[in-house]
Amino acid sequence: MKRKYMTENDCYQSGRKINPKGIMIHSTAVPGVMAAAWFSRWNKSYLKGEINRQVCVHAFVDDQEVWQYLPWDHRGWHAGGTANDTHIGIEICEPGGFSYGKGVTMVGYDAAKQEAYFRRAWKNTINLCVFLCEKYGWTEENIICHSEGAKRKIASNHADVMHWFPKHKESMDTFRKEVNKALSRALEREGKQKVGLFQEGDIVEIIDSAKLYYPGGPLIPEWVKKEYHKVLQVTSNGKTVTKGGAECVLLGKKVNIQNRKESDGIMTWVDTKCLRVIELSSQPTKDVRPPEEKQYFRVQVGAFTHREHAQSMVDKLKRAGFEGIIQVH
Repeated sequence: MKRKYMTENDCYQSGRKINPKGIMIHSTAVPGVMAAAWFSRWNKSYLKGEINRQVCVHAFVDDQEVWQYLPWDHRGWHAGGTANDTHIGIEICEPGGFSYGKGVTMVGYDAAKQEAYFRRAWKNTINLCVFLCEKYGWTEENIICHSEGAKRKIASNHADVMHWFPKHKESMDTFRKEVNKALSRALEREGKQKVGLFQEGDIVEIIDSAKLYYPGGPLIPEWVKKEYHKVLQVTSNGKTVTKGGAECVLLGKKVNIQNRKESDGIMTWVDTKCLRVIELSSQPTKDVRPPEEKQYFRVQVGAFTHREHAQSMVDKLKRAGFEGIIQVH
């Protein structure tokens, strides 16, 4: 993957950040323009009259390359709806040799001739989605296309990619299945088991809105929500564990993320809908360099319009073993 941020684009300069919840797949509807070429096309300012569109996505994919043009946590302008606040936008470049007629009609598109291109671009897009799913702890269910977003009323009325995929006997369902297979193979190589978003060894927290450990189960004490927990087990006898009709994982030790110290935990099965991944088990758990060689970086963990919300985040960081400050901008 190659990276070159579109720093002149108004979207990049707006500096708005998001907490990504999923991926939205688009296709360019511009035949023959490949991933690298979009930088010169879109690294311009609408406000300065350099471009006639206010648009920017996180990445472009073609049959050869993947180019990242926005940071993954930067709010893109790709969905034409609220999905801009939640989804990473990926554009698949379409091959040349055809044109567009009325609407989304692909005039002169020869699916047999373009099959090799399509398969390579398809595979590259799957690989990028697998990378992002592993990065954020997602599954294939976090992936939709623009037309699916339109049906959910979180994106503008576009047909991509379902005007194109069926020409190669594919759909978003088959795309998601391929992502699932790739994610499962990665876990098998690591010797881990996974249920939904969660796998053994993940560090998680219980979301503030959760009331019960699982439907019909015990109340969750408030102190439990203030701690980080390690996922100890995701199946029993090779099967998913359900309680009260909800898919659950077993939480074991409490974890101090800063020094990796573990202590006695709740040892309770918890509804996966009550959990949020803080750190994937595949991420490094410690810095092995000598202390004198370590580098330290400051990280902004949020932007708030009310000081009490900012203070709540600082308090949470301190309970986890981190130092935190509030800066007013």
